[in-house]
Amino acid sequence: MSAISPTPSFDRGGVPSRWKDRSGLAEYLREVSLFLKGFRRKLRVGEHSRAPLRLIRFHLDHGTIWCDWVAREPDPWDAMLPARIGRRHVSLQALKDAIEARSLIFGALQESDYAQVRVYRLAGDNSLETIIFGSLRRHGGSFRHVHSLVMRAKLLGFRFRLQDEILEPLRPEDQI
Repeated sequence: MSAISPTPSFDRGGVPSRWKDRSGLAEYLREVSLFLKGFRRKLRVGEHSRAPLRLIRFHLDHGTIWCDWVAREPDPWDAMLPARIGRRHVSLQALKDAIEARSLIFGALQESDYAQVRVYRLAGDNSLETIIFGSLRRHGGSFRHVHSLVMRAKLLGFRFRLQDEILEPLRPEDQI
């Protein structure tokens, strides 16, 4: 409020300097919030499975992002299909989710140019096995013109093993 006028001033110069964030922490928190909201909203249900993704870890440090999640479970409606088709749908959905998550990561977090992601699948003994690993760069290209989902994922920096259109667990040497 001005000493002359009883109406409040909305001039940016009127903000006390102690209220301004010079460290950039507020901007980081805003960007992380945007990513988490987008992850929850856009990846809530998939095209081939209605099960949600489970985010395990999200870590942001000096412009590098580490993000891990558990892939969707098979859709209950796929239970009537042959098991191979259900596993194929889950694999296809995991690749689509990985590509969409990459887009969300670099769309929301402007200061980050590098990300490492891991996608896990719940194994039969309730342990997690890595099925997709990615060392991703912001300016790695979008490759939207590439029609093959598998080729697009490879070009974007994702590593995975595909056998008969079904994702196989990665070996430790594949995750380096």
